[in-house]
Amino acid sequence: MIYTGIDTFYLTDEQLANSPSRKDGIDEATETTLRIYGCDLVQESGILLRLPQSVMATGQVLFHRFYCKKSFARFNVKKVAASCVWLASKLEENPRKARQVIIVFHEMECRRENFPREHLDLYSKKYVDLRMELSRTERHILNEMGFICHAEHPHKFILNYLATLKTPPELRQEAWNMANDSLRTTLCVRFKSEVVACGVVYAAARRFQVPLPENPPWWKAFDGEKSGIDEVCRVLAHLYSLPKAQYIPFCKDGDFTFSNKSLESKSQSTPPKDVLHHSPLVHTDPSMPKGPQGEDNVESIGGKGVMVKVAIDEVKDFKMSDDESKGMGTDGGTKEEQKSKSDRKTEVTGETRRNRYRTKSRHRDRERDSDKERQREGHRSAKRAKYSGHSEKSKRH
Repeated sequence: MIYTGIDTFYLTDEQLANSPSRKDGIDEATETTLRIYGCDLVQESGILLRLPQSVMATGQVLFHRFYCKKSFARFNVKKVAASCVWLASKLEENPRKARQVIIVFHEMECRRENFPREHLDLYSKKYVDLRMELSRTERHILNEMGFICHAEHPHKFILNYLATLKTPPELRQEAWNMANDSLRTTLCVRFKSEVVACGVVYAAARRFQVPLPENPPWWKAFDGEKSGIDEVCRVLAHLYSLPKAQYIPFCKDGDFTFSNKSLESKSQSTPPKDVLHHSPLVHTDPSMPKGPQGEDNVESIGGKGVMVKVAIDEVKDFKMSDDESKGMGTDGGTKEEQKSKSDRKTEVTGETRRNRYRTKSRHRDRERDSDKERQREGHRSAKRAKYSGHSEKSKRH
C-alpha cells in the first residue's frame, strides 16, 4: 500500500515493478511508452495554454503518482493527462477553464491521430460528456493523492547549484532542458528533487565536458549520492534512446477520444440466393419427381399451382364485390344522415350568429342614443348658466 504524505511519495524499484499496470498484464515497455506519451500531452498542452513551466512540471508529477496507484488499463491516458493539467493549473495559481483544456486536447488529438479537423461545439452532448469526464477524473486524482498534491521540482535547485559551481551559461540551459525531460520518466517518484538536480547537472557537465570539483566531491555539498546520480544519468540516456512515443489503446473501458471520431462499419455482402427457393409456386418436396439434370420438374407441378391460385383470386374478388354491394346501401344511408345532421348544425350556428349580431347592434344603438342625450343635456345646462349670469348682472346695474 502506497501512503501519500507531504514530500514523501517515493517508491522503491520493487514497488514500481509491481505496479497496478503490471498486474493488469501491461509490460514494462508499454507502460514506459504510455507514461512518456501522457507527459508529452501535458507538456504540449501547457505550451498551447501559455502556462508556466511549473504548472507543466506539477502536472507530470501528478500524472506519474496517479499511475503508481492506478492502472493504465483502468484509466485512459488522455483523460488523465487533461485532468492533471487542469488540476495543476489551479494548484500553481494559474487556473485555466475546463473549456480551454478540452479544446486544446481536442486540437492536439486531431493533429496527432490524423483525424479530420472539426470544430468542437460547446453546446453538443460530446462537450458535456468531456466536461463531466474531466471533473470525474480530477476527483479520482484528488482521492488517490489524499488531497496532498505538493510537488517539489529540481529546477529551483539547478540554478543554485550551477551558480555555486560557476558554470558557463550554456550548461545552465542544457541542465534546465534535461530537468524538463526527466519529468517524462519515473525519477520524480523515485528520488528527491536534490538528487535529480545533481544527476542533471552531472549529465549536462559531461555533455559539455565541463570539469566539476571531485576532491571533495561536489555532490556532497548538495546532499546527493553517487549511486543516485548514476541512476539518473542512466535513465536519461535510456529516455533519449527511445523513439517518439505513440498512443497505445490499452484501456479496458474502450477508446476515449476528444474528437467525434466514428468507426466505419464494414458492410457485409450476402451471397445471392436462387430464385426458385423464393418462388411461392415451387415446392421443394423431396418426394417430387425430378428432371434428368437433377432439378425439380417445375412444369409438372407449376400448372396445378397456377390453377389453385387463380381459383383463390376469383373467390376473393367475388367476396370483395359482394361486400361492396352490401355496403353501398348502408353507406348511402349513413352519408345522407350525416349530410342532414351537418346541414342542421350549420343552420343552427348561422341562426345563433345572427341573433348575437342583432343584440350587439341594439346595444350599440342604445349607447349611441344615450351619449347624444347626454351631450344635449350638457349644452342645455351651459346655456342656462350663461343666461342666468347675464340676468344677475343686469339686476345689479
